[in-house]
Amino acid sequence: MPFLGLLWLTLHEERRAWKGLDWDALDRLHQKGLIANPANKAKSVVLTDEGLRRAEELFRTLFTRPAP
Repeated sequence: MPFLGLLWLTLHEERRAWKGLDWDALDRLHQKGLIANPANKAKSVVLTDEGLRRAEELFRTLFTRPAP
């Protein structure tokens, strides 16, 4: 689910993220209850509480290194 980690990278307004990712991936995240319905005119999606928590966790696990 690396897509969710990438959404955390574009986070703004506390829980909105730009939805410039694959539509099928966004739909799967919506079906799992991690984001609000992406099928709207907004250029961003809203992460749920669980989606926000898991997005940060995945981002830190997949895309950062531990501090020396």
